[in-house]
Amino acid sequence: MKTVVLIDDDASFRKLMGKWLTVAGWNVLEAGDGEDGIQLALAHQPAAVICDLLMARCNGFQVCRSIREQGANIQQPRIIVTSGSGYATDQQSAMEVGADEYLIKPFKGDDLIRILERQSARQTSIAAAPVPPHKAPASLPADQPPRLKFWGVRGSIPTPGPSTVQYGGNTSCVEVRADGEIIILDAGSGIRRLGLALAKEFKDQPVELTLLITHTHWDHIQGFPFFVPAYNPQNKLRILGYEGARKGLYSTLTHQMESPYFPVSLQHVPANIDVTELKEFEFHVGNVRVQATFVNHPGVCVGYRLFTSAGSIAYLPDNEPFQRMRSHPGGQQTSDRLEALNYASEQDQKTIEFLKDADVLIIDSQYDDAEYQSHVGWGHGCVEDVVALALFAKVKQLFLFHHDPDHDDTQISKMLGWARQLVAMQGETLAVDAAREGLEYVLQPLPAKP
Repeated sequence: MKTVVLIDDDASFRKLMGKWLTVAGWNVLEAGDGEDGIQLALAHQPAAVICDLLMARCNGFQVCRSIREQGANIQQPRIIVTSGSGYATDQQSAMEVGADEYLIKPFKGDDLIRILERQSARQTSIAAAPVPPHKAPASLPADQPPRLKFWGVRGSIPTPGPSTVQYGGNTSCVEVRADGEIIILDAGSGIRRLGLALAKEFKDQPVELTLLITHTHWDHIQGFPFFVPAYNPQNKLRILGYEGARKGLYSTLTHQMESPYFPVSLQHVPANIDVTELKEFEFHVGNVRVQATFVNHPGVCVGYRLFTSAGSIAYLPDNEPFQRMRSHPGGQQTSDRLEALNYASEQDQKTIEFLKDADVLIIDSQYDDAEYQSHVGWGHGCVEDVVALALFAKVKQLFLFHHDPDHDDTQISKMLGWARQLVAMQGETLAVDAAREGLEYVLQPLPAKP
């Protein structure tokens, strides 16, 4: 007679299953929790283990994992996990830690016996969602001039509340519509509201989107799991970025959606998603030419410049100018100070060249001058340097971006006023504004060539 260990903290249901199994000719050993069940399995070497998923002291995931890790001490049994949860992620997680089958409660005795005696490989009841008939993707109006819209403007961490309602508390996300393309810059928490707006706008029409990731710090990717268009199987989403310091782009996006962090894995997101780690620093998204450059921020971080039919948009959400950092007593120092300052100047000049004559510059302006003194080397800029950079590069429109989570609306407005004053003191005409959620900026069409 074959032995089965039955583990379930629901005594009445456990007894019912035990009765079914006894009638079917099994020797049944019962345990009311996972710890006792594991000990029974080690002592009696059963042919099968049936365990509930959610139990106090030791849950079903732990039972599966423990038994599979005891390969040298126990003849590996067939493991059937039972649960009232029909969530696909719970089923997948159970299979990943060692379950052979997953049976959703309530079930009948015949179902349990049939599955128990089946000798096939691991099975799961996860079914692929039906794919609806394909439709042509939505197209943008041909006469619509290029534009951008801010959906998230904050740095580091979302800061909701009454003191941030003017500029917004969501982290980095900017939408660009240009030349028939919808390009999204970063996937901070602001991408959630963008996704809702896109779903409302296009309804049942498929959309094709491109997401450019500057780097994989939390405030630039953590909104992605909540991006509604990613859950429509008719949509196409290209995610472009560069390999990080420790993990690739795909790996990082995948890991943040793994259980136990999120209930839906990236592999089970139904949209047609293509994640590409870029090698080159110039490429095209449709008719929009894109350039990238490394910026001064911990890890691998880039800035982008999008060349549209009505001008260019530069996006550097995280950047600390080299000269200010290297010249500060608390900054990164080398043995030859003059050489270090020359190097810093050269690196900043490269940034200026990258930004030269940009129509719009969206750039990290997290600190004022006083705050920067205690944040040297953190990878973020201050207003004074950002204005100088924009003036040197002859930018037309500057948006202060990546607002500090400790800055309320009043502080950001003060920083904006000071930035405009700095421009006026130089006798320049640079337009300056502070990025705020919902703000839309339309690029004016370039004059026709004679």
